[in-house]
Amino acid sequence: MKVLLLNGSPHEKGCVFTALNEVAKEIAAAGIGTKIFWIGNRPVRDCIACGGCSKPGAAGCVFQDDVCTEFVEKMRSADGLIVGSPVYYAGPSGSLCSLLDRAFYSAKSVFSGKPAACIVNCRRGGASAAFDRLNKYFTICQMPVVSSQYWNDTHGRTPDEVLQDAEGVQTMRVLGKNMAYLLRCQAKAELPFPAQERKIATNFIR
Repeated sequence: MKVLLLNGSPHEKGCVFTALNEVAKEIAAAGIGTKIFWIGNRPVRDCIACGGCSKPGAAGCVFQDDVCTEFVEKMRSADGLIVGSPVYYAGPSGSLCSLLDRAFYSAKSVFSGKPAACIVNCRRGGASAAFDRLNKYFTICQMPVVSSQYWNDTHGRTPDEVLQDAEGVQTMRVLGKNMAYLLRCQAKAELPFPAQERKIATNFIR
């Protein structure tokens, strides 16, 4: 088993990495593999609503030359996902949202059924709004959302400050333990993912 931890910060070894690393250590302690994947600090394309990914024979998003493609490929072999983001104006980073918009829309089957969680880091406020925004990706894709003892946020402007947030760091540890627990439960149960109905899409204006 393996959990992919997505670092959505433009800083590879910053506050978000520090928080994700606390989660990863607990998952690894349970004998489950982990990989922290950084999205980088280059621009990430937005979804352009072209519909190309839904055409017969399409190989996912029409843009195949950036970090989105790499992320989806790594998720194919992952059993769980944890997404980490800094808080900007009470929301996740724009590059991360662009990546997730395209990945979840073009490759939904890669994510469905896999346990997921998000963590956010802020200096002071806006964490709960960013946390809520990220969880919506999971709930629309039938991913069991893993919780902790509190909302999954840490506070600090530097990695050292994050590590001084005793409650936040503990929340990360509990999240890692809970992710490992749910993955072990899934593996032990060996139950197939529920059969899927054909999706019904209704429009409010016709």
